[in-house]
Amino acid sequence: MSPRLYLVVPAFNEEKVLLESLCVLESKLTQMIQASVIAKESALVLVDDGSSDRTWEIAKAHFDKRHMRNVALSSPPPPLRSSQPKFLAIRLARNFGHQSALLAGLHYALGKCDCAISIDCDLQQDEKKLIEFVEKFCNGADVVLGVRNDRNTDSVFKKSSALFFYKLMGVFGVKIVKNHADYRLLSRRALEILFQYRESNLFLRAIVLDMGLKQDIVYFDVKPRFAGESKYSLRKMFSFAWSGITSFSIVPLRFVSALGGMLFVLSIFFGFYVLWVKIFTHQAVQGWTSLAVLLCFLSGVQLLSLGIIGEYIGKAYQEIKARPKYIVKDMLHDEAV
Repeated sequence: MSPRLYLVVPAFNEEKVLLESLCVLESKLTQMIQASVIAKESALVLVDDGSSDRTWEIAKAHFDKRHMRNVALSSPPPPLRSSQPKFLAIRLARNFGHQSALLAGLHYALGKCDCAISIDCDLQQDEKKLIEFVEKFCNGADVVLGVRNDRNTDSVFKKSSALFFYKLMGVFGVKIVKNHADYRLLSRRALEILFQYRESNLFLRAIVLDMGLKQDIVYFDVKPRFAGESKYSLRKMFSFAWSGITSFSIVPLRFVSALGGMLFVLSIFFGFYVLWVKIFTHQAVQGWTSLAVLLCFLSGVQLLSLGIIGEYIGKAYQEIKARPKYIVKDMLHDEAV
């Protein structure tokens, strides 16, 4: 029996590429339904992450066109072709971030499908590999990761920033798969486990590895972006990396503890040195430079340590408030989706 697949596509300010993406992805799902790779009840789930451009208007126009609705909506829409996937569009109240938009789509898919695949809206992740994802799922994998073969198509800046990202994750002990973003399949079981994680700051790339379920990998080549520009600025990439570190690692706290211990030992030696100078030499009157440098250094270390500790306290504060990860403002969906 063919599995029911929900394809989750988060989008933020993607008016230049959205219509092409919907057509390409729907066409691929239709082919998979016709080939009995997936069930006819499969669906495409678009999540508009609070876009400020025409992303939602384009999604709504696409939805209306599928059903050939008239202006008055006086008659019910005709049934969809049996090989055409269902379509759902979710609009978030504001920009909650890529991970929250993914969760919104996956949360809707929970309990309605046998497996869900998340894919970016920019058409850079090879949609032709969707069949391989489903095949590996049918062979028993609960988590299938899409891993790009190389970064030959990236700019020098993108390559260096990605290399720095993975090195940083490794240094702080965060377990992730290199060159894997958010192109992945999660089975129904994996989705159920995912939403047992109650923290507000979900770092999906590490959480899916933390589940302990059977995993597999699909390798793919990244395509040139169809239109528009990447929404991941350097600031967002750094914020994403820091969120992953503080969500999955306490190494920074241990670093602060180790640094504090080292400085304590150094201060003891420095104290003995001062006493030695005072007792055994005539150079007790020292300049203010060394003292000022030492005070500035220790003050900087203290502020850095307080900042790192404060980051963890801030995350604990967010968890205590338990605010929603996303808020749905509007929704469009076919019958029985």
